[in-house]
Amino acid sequence: MKRIEEIFQTNKEWIQEKLAIDSNYFENLSKGQTPEFLYIGCSDSRVTAEELMGLQPGEAFIHRNIANLVNNVDLNVMSVLEYAVKYLKVNHIIVCGHYNCGGIKAAMEAKDLGILNPWLRNVRDVYRLHKEELGAITDEQTRYNRLVELNVQEQCVNIIKTAVVQQAYHDREITVHGWVFDMYTGRLVNLEIDFPKILAGIEEIYNLYGDSSLTS
Repeated sequence: MKRIEEIFQTNKEWIQEKLAIDSNYFENLSKGQTPEFLYIGCSDSRVTAEELMGLQPGEAFIHRNIANLVNNVDLNVMSVLEYAVKYLKVNHIIVCGHYNCGGIKAAMEAKDLGILNPWLRNVRDVYRLHKEELGAITDEQTRYNRLVELNVQEQCVNIIKTAVVQQAYHDREITVHGWVFDMYTGRLVNLEIDFPKILAGIEEIYNLYGDSSLTS
């Protein structure tokens, strides 16, 4: 219980710190949110979204799950995406994975993980899609890191497949980003994914409007 008590004490100190800087801080915070970013990241306790990006409360809408997946049958992430894009009008959607991800590593192992099996099957599907590239990597850690990157790439593509994001491309300027947090160095790595190239061969399958590119 001591640790819990410390958390509440820290909360009191944080309140005083904020009020010392701005006496209206919490009044303004309660008025609503207009975040510029939607951040979809991993639930890993070492990867804290706002701290990584240097953002304050109200500047990013956050969703986290194991291995930062964007699964079209997961009502949680789909609801977050719909709300952030359609109602909060975010300008940037970020999928951020991280090296040394336990979810990605678990998906690489031949092991029955119980209830985690259907969730991590999404990562195994990413491995299947890129089996040739990953199979050519002889160093296990390098292959592990590359799967982290490819998983981010595929989740970004899953975002672009959705109706709400495709509609947003028609109505305004919105950008999807794929990043990786390198916890060995603290750096955020921009994968600079070439979405037009990736989508070129599959665009006609997923384009729900049929009148332009998925990313235009």
